Amino acid sequence: MIPSQQNHVVTTIETMPPETITSSPTMVQRIRKVFSRELLVTLALGQVLSLLICGIGLTSKYLADDYHANTPVFQSFLNYILLFLVYTTTLAVRQGEENLLAILKRRWWKYMILGLIDIEANYLVIKAYQYTTLTSVQLLDCFTIPVVLLLSWFFLLVRYKAVHFVGVGVCLLGIGLMVGTDVLVGRQQGLGDHKLLGDLLVLGGATLYGISNVCEEFIVKNMSRVEFLGMMGLFGSFFSGIQLAIMEHKELLRVPWDWQIGLLYIGFSACMFGLYSFMPVVIKRSSAASVNLSLLTADLYSLFCGLLLFQYKFSGLYLLSFVIIVLGLVLYTSSSTYVAQDPRIYKQFRNAGHPITDTPTLGPLEPSVTYTSLRQEIEEEPRIRVA
Repeated sequence: MIPSQQNHVVTTIETMPPETITSSPTMVQRIRKVFSRELLVTLALGQVLSLLICGIGLTSKYLADDYHANTPVFQSFLNYILLFLVYTTTLAVRQGEENLLAILKRRWWKYMILGLIDIEANYLVIKAYQYTTLTSVQLLDCFTIPVVLLLSWFFLLVRYKAVHFVGVGVCLLGIGLMVGTDVLVGRQQGLGDHKLLGDLLVLGGATLYGISNVCEEFIVKNMSRVEFLGMMGLFGSFFSGIQLAIMEHKELLRVPWDWQIGLLYIGFSACMFGLYSFMPVVIKRSSAASVNLSLLTADLYSLFCGLLLFQYKFSGLYLLSFVIIVLGLVLYTSSSTYVAQDPRIYKQFRNAGHPITDTPTLGPLEPSVTYTSLRQEIEEEPRIRVA
């Protein structure tokens, strides 16, 4: 090759865009990019939460149907007592600003309100089963998802992409298919004697669940998981104990106590305690919205257990609905959300002891805002990413 031709070839290669030099990614590489290790771990952790909810539902069904023990407040009270014994006592022995008294001094009334919200969310949804149908509860309980999305948008300043809304829609489509299959196979739908009242109770409980989940996401990502659970144990055991003494003390005395009922209460408490302890871990890795989408599979796990334990009728549409829900989860978690730009519109949860002064903004604001400060913070990588 003559020198002029060599120079021409070198010049041509240097001027070629990089994407034409490197080979395009294969289909396997694209699949690996979508199904990353982080995505698979997030999906697996969400399904662990669903299995815990399945255990909660099964033990509650046995207590109510076989032993006529309708004690939802007492069951929640046992969980809050366990949270108190484990996490509140942990806060009590800590030193410094993470001590129980220091936390109560700064923001006791906020945790008191959050504890009441959490208690009543559980109570309203469980109570709704006495008035409306199982189908209505399954459908209307999904109202938690738009509540979480809206509250995250306005208060946590989370911004979503089109793929997230598509993922949510696909998950809700799967739930709709599951409920429709329930109707087709004639699965027991509940009493439904006062359907309007029951539906309103479900919507109220779902709204409170959404508020509680968004507050939990904020706290575990900016303070600590132990602080959240310790405060839930403190105020939850206090207020649920009062509600138990007022509303359920007579029902509790009518329970035919024996070792089998004791084991069912222990199983329920263990699953509930595991759910409360593990959910903040999953929320910190992902988000409240992602966790609530993962929990949609809990009804299907309960159904699969019911096929073996309660002789439910099987239909292939149940498997299809499970696949659709998982597909929606993959779509939602395959792309990261981000936090909006200006943090000054967000009101602090943490009460700082010193006044906060505004700092001048240098250049355009970046989506790297932390929840715990009203100051502008610009980093090379966002400190908080909500998956």
